[in-house]
Amino acid sequence: MTNKLNRRKFLRGSAVAGAAALATPAIADGHGTTLKMQAAWGGGIFLENAQSFANRVNEMSGGSLTIEVLSVDSVVKTSQMQDAVHRGVLDAAHYVPAYWYGKSKAASLFGTGPCFGWSSQEVLGWVHAGGGQELFDELMDSLRLNVVSFFNSPMPAQPLGWFKEEIKDASQMSGLKYRTVGLAADVLLEMGMSVVQLPGGEIQPAMKSGLIDAAEFNNPTSDRDFGMQDVSKHYHLASFHQSQEFFEVTINKDKFNSLSAEHQAIIKNASMAENSGFFWGNTKRYSDDLLKLQESDGVNVYRTPDSVMAAQLEAWDKVTARIAEDDPFFAKVMDSQKAYAKDVMNYLNLNQPDYKLAYNHYFG
Repeated sequence: MTNKLNRRKFLRGSAVAGAAALATPAIADGHGTTLKMQAAWGGGIFLENAQSFANRVNEMSGGSLTIEVLSVDSVVKTSQMQDAVHRGVLDAAHYVPAYWYGKSKAASLFGTGPCFGWSSQEVLGWVHAGGGQELFDELMDSLRLNVVSFFNSPMPAQPLGWFKEEIKDASQMSGLKYRTVGLAADVLLEMGMSVVQLPGGEIQPAMKSGLIDAAEFNNPTSDRDFGMQDVSKHYHLASFHQSQEFFEVTINKDKFNSLSAEHQAIIKNASMAENSGFFWGNTKRYSDDLLKLQESDGVNVYRTPDSVMAAQLEAWDKVTARIAEDDPFFAKVMDSQKAYAKDVMNYLNLNQPDYKLAYNHYFG
């Protein structure tokens, strides 16, 4: 009963209680600049991550620049966040590009695009060192959006998710009603699935009611917080539908340009620091909660079959080719990504030892 009450609080109360608890800046002198940043998260680890970024800015500025974190729907709906930042209704937002990719499918390439053999770490490398940021800024200009964005927090590959039975072959996916977001929706539609795009807090109730047959969100910690273990005992890790993703911190461009050069540098460097803080902290939490799902909640955890992931790659090829034919900028971004991935992953694949071999040597 305690777990159910806690989960109910997470799903329903965190949008209010979380805002009250987390909106208080870590450091504030009452005389500096304050940026109000709404997050797309009502509670849980992602809202903690948003606050972690804010804390870095607050601490590095000594209180002269404060980011105040507001939880989901505090001012506007998640789907309206980018427009709210553009108009200055919000100073900033913390979310992922997949949440606004309806304006441009190229947006999904910045975090939730096809896998060219790389992980989130390498996609962020492309953003910061391979021309990705410049291409994103070009996209913002073409859409006439008055925003600047910073990308951080490389996420591990997202699980294929929760199913009513073990998935042993790609043929079992056809016809299933499945929750995902972004360009991955087009990919899974190509595989014969029926796709529903739902916000995180609605996933578990939708699967419980039968609105959907299967679902993914992001990671074991968030999935356990949502209570997915109460509606399914079959959890599949590894997938190419969203094998790389990271956060976008978007700020009103006029507001950002009005900041001092020092404050602008603090925001940029706090974002860079979050890359390490997120990966170290979240990876440990995810691994701990995966064990809880298995040992405490009786969840069967599987690695997604290669046949499913091969089918995903084929679907990606068809979807991206179709979009690129009609969207030259989409094609331009993909060409840039492929050139970066080809060289960087060639080096990494040749240089990295087989870590699984060492793991099995010690742990079986």
